[in-house]
Amino acid sequence: MLSALLTDFRIIFERDPAARNWLEVLFCYPGLQALLFHRICHWLHIVGIPFIPRLISQFSRFLTGIEIHPGATIGRGVFIDHGMGVVIGETAMIGDYALIYQGVTLGGTGKEGGKRHPTLGENVVVGAGAKVLGNIQIGNNVRIGAGSVVLRDVPSNCTVVGVPGRIVYRSGVRVNPLEHGSLPDSEATVIRALVDRIEALEQQVQDLIEQPSSTMPQLQAVSSKMDSPDAAEQVAKSCHISDQVIQQFFDGAGI
Repeated sequence: MLSALLTDFRIIFERDPAARNWLEVLFCYPGLQALLFHRICHWLHIVGIPFIPRLISQFSRFLTGIEIHPGATIGRGVFIDHGMGVVIGETAMIGDYALIYQGVTLGGTGKEGGKRHPTLGENVVVGAGAKVLGNIQIGNNVRIGAGSVVLRDVPSNCTVVGVPGRIVYRSGVRVNPLEHGSLPDSEATVIRALVDRIEALEQQVQDLIEQPSSTMPQLQAVSSKMDSPDAAEQVAKSCHISDQVIQQFFDGAGI
């Protein structure tokens, strides 16, 4: 337990640029205090002592604003930044060196028994206000964007954004855990594709309206040009790309 607490203490200086000295971290970081109380509660819970672990966890909740059930399993080097409003359920499991921001919920989806809370792998980042619900598996090195709602398993080395959470792969791009502004916006991408499609159709309709009847031979010539293999292939390729983006969005983009 002492080794885990020391790791929790040291990781704050690596993850938080506002951490200036050990005294400030020890007394002014509720995430560290909540983990200290939890590790004591978890040990009491494992040895089977009733009531006392829950009482200590409620005192920790009152003091820090972070609610962690004594039954939750939390690895080494976990950093709960700010932490107000964080809720971690009884059967939740968090891997080593996870980073959790304020307002995060690792909860269940009903009143089922047994394992009903999520399992997070190592080096997972969960953005502010994100909700990870149910007995699902979140792989290693996953980044969950702020405000996302994750309801299904996520493989390792992925980024999840949106409501419901959708996977966006970032092949070959390494992003700093603190750079939430660099997260992609899958909804904006799909909306942009739909708007482009609508604008193209509106332009085609406008062109047909503005053409006088005497220019029908010219329209036929343009139509013949568009029917050429190169032009048809270019249009089909453009439509296929936008259709693929839209379909991935509706399918959960790989989840």
